[in-house]
Amino acid sequence: MNGRMPFVVGYGITIIGAMIAYQLSKGKTKKRKYIVWGIALMLAIAPFLSFAIGLTYAVIAENGWAALIMWYIFPVIFVIGLIVLLIGIFKKKEQRKEADL
Repeated sequence: MNGRMPFVVGYGITIIGAMIAYQLSKGKTKKRKYIVWGIALMLAIAPFLSFAIGLTYAVIAENGWAALIMWYIFPVIFVIGLIVLLIGIFKKKEQRKEADL
């Protein structure tokens, strides 16, 4: 079990973070969903998912240096989360249309 623990931690925290973000955004406005998912992507998903993917790739490639792929994966996911967060922050309030009576 010792050899698999980093994989369990990496993928586990990613899944738990996604489940918490889902629970926090369920039934909320689109603006709130964007904000919750942006923060979840940046803080819970990006670092741990890139870590787990990097280790998985290193084991498959049988080369420890291959784990450094996480340095390329992390910024991509983090920037996606930042963009989603900014969309949520600057999104206009949804207004009801009077013509839809």
